[in-house]
Amino acid sequence: MADDEVREPDHEGGAAEAVAATPPADEVAAALCERFEGSVHFESHGQNVVYLDRSQLGEAAAYLRDHEQFTMCVDVTAVDHLVDGVRHCPAGVTPERFEVVANFLSHARNRRIRLICEVPGDDPTVPSLTGVYPGTNFPERETYDLLGIRFDGHPDLTRILMPDDWNGHPLRKDDPSARVPVTFKGDPRPR
Repeated sequence: MADDEVREPDHEGGAAEAVAATPPADEVAAALCERFEGSVHFESHGQNVVYLDRSQLGEAAAYLRDHEQFTMCVDVTAVDHLVDGVRHCPAGVTPERFEVVANFLSHARNRRIRLICEVPGDDPTVPSLTGVYPGTNFPERETYDLLGIRFDGHPDLTRILMPDDWNGHPLRKDDPSARVPVTFKGDPRPR
């Protein structure tokens, strides 16, 4: 069934558009915004999203676990916005090249919340969440391997998908995708 209404504003237009931040009606998002100075709430597809300074990510994750019953960090990943034609950011958020995105789930409260940190391209570093949510070990390694985001305090930040001698990070928008010949099964020579 096709959507009858557009869920997001039109994605055509200028290089960066500020989208009005919404005051949090959700008490968890409101508590995060009150506790972490400079954080901005935004609702995306019905889910509460809080933009934080990257230095606050670990502390915010601990707050969610210890005070708001978010017992699971579902995923940690990143987005490279290097070649985005259009970029939507809530008002009050300064867009950077990368966004690190962490999704949290509270089974007890049947709720989800997403934290996003803007990360500059010249210093792609954020605090590791492995001390708070040990299950983030592999997602952080994958994000490091594919996008080059470094997680300070990670116990073993090494490649997880690419060969150890691989140069670069293949999901970065400036990584030349055709530089490595690909050999398909049964193909007598690389293409």
